[in-house]
Amino acid sequence: MNRRQWIIIGGISLLALLGGVLTSQWISKTGLASEPSVKAFFANPWQTPDGKPADTAQWQGKILVVNFWASWCPPCVEEMPTLDLLQQEYLQQNVLFVGIGIDSPSNIREFLKSTPVSYPIVIGGLEGSSLSKQMGNAQGALPYTVIINQQGKAIYSKLGKISEDELRKAIKSAL
Repeated sequence: MNRRQWIIIGGISLLALLGGVLTSQWISKTGLASEPSVKAFFANPWQTPDGKPADTAQWQGKILVVNFWASWCPPCVEEMPTLDLLQQEYLQQNVLFVGIGIDSPSNIREFLKSTPVSYPIVIGGLEGSSLSKQMGNAQGALPYTVIINQQGKAIYSKLGKISEDELRKAIKSAL
């Protein structure tokens, strides 16, 4: 290749890089759950794995770490001990973790027998998957975590396994 071709390829690459950076910044700003989807989250008639209604009124006014997960999802299962540890650590600071199981009630009950957690788990099913998408998870993949501040506004979301450091920073920004 001659020099002119290299300059053209370099210019195209630079434009593609710039486009990617600008797009990713736009996606991270627009990927947060909208106010209507947060209201739908609170209004949903969630049920616990044993079929009892979850009292979402107790979730209001808290910083919520909402984690969409499934028992068949390896990264979901891998992050649960960290979520449980941080729930215990932040409980006195008005932070509540809520797990939305995108799985059958029987699978969730079986899973929780071997992997108990200290935070509430509710059955998401297809409605939970749909709500996850409304809350910014355009790909519908798992795990997906959303942090909702005390005023009921989504302030953070993460698709994929979340690290302890990422979660601590996001919670700290909400406190």
